[in-house]
Amino acid sequence: MVDNTQITKTISLEDYGIKNATVHYQLSPQELHQETLRLGQGVESSFGALAVNTGQFTGRSPKDRFIVKDEVTKDKVWWGDINIPFESDKFDKLYNKVTAYLEGKEVYARDAYACADDKYRLNIRVVNEYPWSNLFAFNMFLRAEDKELDNFQEDWLVVNAPGFKADPEVDGTRQENFAILNFSKKIALIGGTGYTGEIKKGIFSALNFILPVYEDTLPMHCSANVGEEGDTAIFFGLSGTGKTTLSADPERRLIGDDEHGWTAENTIFNFEGGCYAKVINLSEENEPDIYRAIKPGAILENVVLDSNGEVDFENTSITQNTRVSYPIHHIQNIQEPSTGKNPKNIFFLTADAFGVLPPISKLTPGQAAYHFISGYTAKVAGTEAGVDEPVPSFSACFGAPFMPLHPTEYAEMLSKKMKDAHVNVWLVNTGWTGGPYGVGSRMKLKYTREMISSALEGKLDHVEYEKHDIFGLQMPKTCEGVPSEILNPGNTWKDQNAYKLKAKELSNFFKKNFSKFEEYANEEIMDGAPVE
Repeated sequence: MVDNTQITKTISLEDYGIKNATVHYQLSPQELHQETLRLGQGVESSFGALAVNTGQFTGRSPKDRFIVKDEVTKDKVWWGDINIPFESDKFDKLYNKVTAYLEGKEVYARDAYACADDKYRLNIRVVNEYPWSNLFAFNMFLRAEDKELDNFQEDWLVVNAPGFKADPEVDGTRQENFAILNFSKKIALIGGTGYTGEIKKGIFSALNFILPVYEDTLPMHCSANVGEEGDTAIFFGLSGTGKTTLSADPERRLIGDDEHGWTAENTIFNFEGGCYAKVINLSEENEPDIYRAIKPGAILENVVLDSNGEVDFENTSITQNTRVSYPIHHIQNIQEPSTGKNPKNIFFLTADAFGVLPPISKLTPGQAAYHFISGYTAKVAGTEAGVDEPVPSFSACFGAPFMPLHPTEYAEMLSKKMKDAHVNVWLVNTGWTGGPYGVGSRMKLKYTREMISSALEGKLDHVEYEKHDIFGLQMPKTCEGVPSEILNPGNTWKDQNAYKLKAKELSNFFKKNFSKFEEYANEEIMDGAPVE
């Protein structure tokens, strides 16, 4: 484990245009915790973990994420509503305004890296206006050893100034907040928002361009763990679908909870050094690993505390997107280093607000590619600005907001890797059963765990399956530890006709969404579409 004591060395930020700043370099978690309390920017919870409020933004703001359009990116990036172009000269002027804003201030700098496989290591220097943002960087990026800091050369620079507000008319932003990637200058510039997720997602987005373009490696918005036999399992899914929860399995070692690469050598590696988990309705009984990871060094975001510092995990008065970040070593059962081999099972997690999809189904290669490109789930309230209740959503590759290339480029890489590695691919609905959102109930976590365990242990290889009438998915008729009647979702609805109508409605949503990809999809992928 990395020593957390303070590094006495300091650095100058003059070369980055940040002049006369008091630079707190490589502070330990304990020191950043105390700095946050000193500045009145957070409080200590009963867990001993720091609790902060991220301000106006309690989630990402996708419409305010930009990529500088220049010689490096103009012909490679999939430009549009997700990857919004930003002018190079506008970036330079805005960067200069941000660094001028930080001039003379106390700032917090950290050298760290991403990618647990040394072959793909990306050195990162993070400069934060706030100490708790720097603690987030300590938790979420991989921690450099002391001896590595003497000659540290960053590959990317992150400048994070939540207190700086852009002038949209002058600066070219949409509003006061922004997160901009510049691939030529290798800078992630973030301002106007205290939501720490923008820091990690900035580097994730950068790697989603760098790895496939230059390294023949598939970047994935997924969690991963490894079993006693060395078999790796991969869990794709958007926020709120259970990536973090389901990958934290006491019987398997955690590789990571959110962002990974799949190499040409058929190995998996974690991008990060920590976890960023949702804590809405968190309990020790249901999610013991995450609950016990909340201790000194962790950061709780936007939770409600009482006068004794006790956390009310059910209170959503600030946001439903309450979070905790912690270094991965806060989880006991981890894979060290955060790498794995021999991927055998892939799980696509979806929180189906329609209550239509089976709790688990086995996919053909064509269906796997179709559902990967579709990336269906329900956006969970508070995860993004402006989302106040769950709504059906399609996010290509289960992570479109972070994917600079066209989704089919990632899908083709995944499809090839799945076939080469002979993996089983499963679609798992962690959402609603017995009816749509507001009528039915959320699938019980213990049932989902049982189904995933059965898949991992090969138990579902020897049961009888039936085909879903509308989606064509293969549903197991039995699964150890799970009531058989819930395995076919139609059985859980009181009105069968209502179920079929809702299933056809969702099927139409799938087809309409996929129409923009049809010209790029081969016959096998199109055969994976809903049959009605």
